[in-house]
Amino acid sequence: MASGNAIRGSRVGAGPMGEAERGESAPRLRISFWCSNGHETQPSFASDAQVPDTWDCPRCGFPAGQDQDNPPDPPRTEPYKTHLAYVRERRSDADGEAILAEALAKLRGEI
Repeated sequence: MASGNAIRGSRVGAGPMGEAERGESAPRLRISFWCSNGHETQPSFASDAQVPDTWDCPRCGFPAGQDQDNPPDPPRTEPYKTHLAYVRERRSDADGEAILAEALAKLRGEI
């Protein structure tokens, strides 16, 4: 059975914390940043803080700048390279053939 106590779970004297208990908040500036997808974000900064040139867009993750008409370009992502791709960068096909021939000769007992 529910009792008629409307303030269940609170204590006497509990109230919202206000400016008096927390102290004064610092003056703030809201600066607009735009990404290349046209998303706008407005983080707030302390008025005496240094505002960064770019800010990461919380919606798409692209960098955002303060110029709406000329936002920063999205980062270019390189595709994942396999181990074989790195080996091919270091060695030519002729080097690969020579190494293979040497390994096969070792296995056959010719060396």
